[in-house]
Amino acid sequence: MSSFDRPGDVFLADCPARLAVEVIADKWAVVTVYALGRGPRRHGELKALIGGISSKMLTQTLRRLQHHGLIQRHAFAEVPPRVEYSLTALGETLLEPVTMLSRWAEANADAVLEAQDRMGIS
Repeated sequence: MSSFDRPGDVFLADCPARLAVEVIADKWAVVTVYALGRGPRRHGELKALIGGISSKMLTQTLRRLQHHGLIQRHAFAEVPPRVEYSLTALGETLLEPVTMLSRWAEANADAVLEAQDRMGIS
């Protein structure tokens, strides 16, 4: 029996839940997937859409998401060169969970900020 067949084994190294967390662990991955859910984008468009991300971090995030099969990079044979990023079919399956997470954040942001204030965390 694999860990995929045993519910609740999130502590095992090969647990699917741990894979999911690894894939979307950094804050930029989720935001980038969400941004690409609106359709294909160029690097500059993504940078403008995603507030606070540096070009270097965006490039690293795009490469990581591509490595995990969530986005695809399409280079057009044009002068000047043009590259667009879009979600793969696998990446599109993340849109619903990301949307749910966004809704949770909107509904609970005040409570989280209050808890941080109580703990002296900014």
